[in-house]
Amino acid sequence: MKVHTLQEEILRLKQEKDICILAHAYQSQPILEVADYIGDSYGLSVQASKSTHSNIIMCGVRFMAETCKILCPDKHVYLPNPVAGCPMAEQMDLDTLLALKQQYPQHTVVAYINTTAQLKTVCDVCVTSASAVDICRKLENIKLLFIPDPNLGHYVQQQLPEKEFVFFDGGCPYHKHTTYEQVAEAKKIHPNALLLVHPECSHEVTEAGDFVGSTTAIMNYVSTSPATEFIIATENSIVEHLQYEYPEKSFYPLTPSLSCPDMRVTTLMDLYHCMQGTGGEEITLSPDVLQKAGACIHKMMELGG
Repeated sequence: MKVHTLQEEILRLKQEKDICILAHAYQSQPILEVADYIGDSYGLSVQASKSTHSNIIMCGVRFMAETCKILCPDKHVYLPNPVAGCPMAEQMDLDTLLALKQQYPQHTVVAYINTTAQLKTVCDVCVTSASAVDICRKLENIKLLFIPDPNLGHYVQQQLPEKEFVFFDGGCPYHKHTTYEQVAEAKKIHPNALLLVHPECSHEVTEAGDFVGSTTAIMNYVSTSPATEFIIATENSIVEHLQYEYPEKSFYPLTPSLSCPDMRVTTLMDLYHCMQGTGGEEITLSPDVLQKAGACIHKMMELGG
């Protein structure tokens, strides 16, 4: 089956089966072209909660589908490829976090949204890369236990020197291994290009960035910038999507290694089989997880908008 034929069939099934398709910006271009909404994990979850459709398919990874289910528990939420996980979300288990809470009992636990629903049940508030600084600033407690990404945490700490942070030794295995040497090499090849950096990258890369922000913020920056060349220091699919969106501009990856296999594992055919009912997985969470993890996420919405 050709890609365009498959896309046409997906669009037909979407209407027939009352399905809303959400696609994270790191998904492949063919998937983005049939999605109802494209964005980051939090923004997509909010769109899911506003949707009038009874069925939601999250083309992303498991923690994103879990967040959708938490925000719209009355809807059927599906993950097209059940093995699509997130190494950062899964690197910390509940026992590890409970031990850290015992070690730092005076600290407010701040969870990056890239965590499992189970972990969120024992956290105080969730944050996204876009909202982390604002939310942490608004917290009354100056003592914060920030999990699981120390790179994002250190970036927030730089903006909030009045706060005291404790970090978990985790992070995205692809963003965290970015280096200044990669920046220097990319700048050597593309001397006129601006460096746009996601705060999950290493400290030395964020320090060198012309702009630092979430995936959505990076894409918005490109849309308004008069510059015509950009080095993109986040998941490499964003380079491709920006090339489609702004063909008059040039985009270069910081490094080929900034590619997430979990984000790439979901295919257009996975989406098709999920819509047919012959593939994918429906996300189910216990009432206890829905309530406790929901409190963490709703606190984020209250403080971050």
